[in-house]
Amino acid sequence: MDDLRLGVVEARFADLIWANEPIRSGDLVKLCAKELEWKKSTTYTVLKKLCEKGIFQNVNGMVTSILSQREFQARQSKGFVEDVFSGSLPAFIAAFAESGGLSDRDISEIRKMIAEYDGRNEHV
Repeated sequence: MDDLRLGVVEARFADLIWANEPIRSGDLVKLCAKELEWKKSTTYTVLKKLCEKGIFQNVNGMVTSILSQREFQARQSKGFVEDVFSGSLPAFIAAFAESGGLSDRDISEIRKMIAEYDGRNEHV
């Protein structure tokens, strides 16, 4: 799996892009100066790094995402489950539940999602 891990600051930067895209690179520099207290060179360095990872693109000074925030989060989640739980989603859910991490609402929503995805698979 591609290494799409981001540090805390990179993640904040990515969130700024997703929240404001499409955004001109010059406007992104101004936004990062205000929100992250970055210099122009820092913005362009981090943007280049995230473009190389295939998350964003900077075409003719316009910055847009290649991966949506949801797609990125899905890949991150899958990578975490693969790395930490040998790819076993049930093992991840069990560990999460055992730590008291599932509320009644969470359980209800998970059941709805399973029913929805199960229904999709029946038609395949």
